[in-house]
Amino acid sequence: MNIEQFREYCISKKGVEETFPFGEDMLVFKVMGKMFALTGLETHPATANLKCDPERAIALREEYYGLIRPGYHMSKVHWNTVELERNIPNELLLEMIDHSYDLVLKSLTKKLQAELKKS
Repeated sequence: MNIEQFREYCISKKGVEETFPFGEDMLVFKVMGKMFALTGLETHPATANLKCDPERAIALREEYYGLIRPGYHMSKVHWNTVELERNIPNELLLEMIDHSYDLVLKSLTKKLQAELKKS
């Protein structure tokens, strides 16, 4: 998956906005104001940070050793850094984006969840 495909998939999700709160080379995706994905636009190979259930994060890091690592500059428990353009199946990358998005949705207040459903 290249960086353009990653971006297109992230922004296709309901309620997502893309922002640059950490500078013009760090693209951040938020749902209802909460971050679920970010990627550096100048990193090679392309990587992304995605939120992940802690137990699942460990399993993915073991299965894809070197390609999925503890989140760079993020909570090592709840975030993974994932190499986008290497040997991780696209289906898994899409599922990891969905998982990150869903974790953030579940953490939203009921009011924000209802607001998102209406939009």
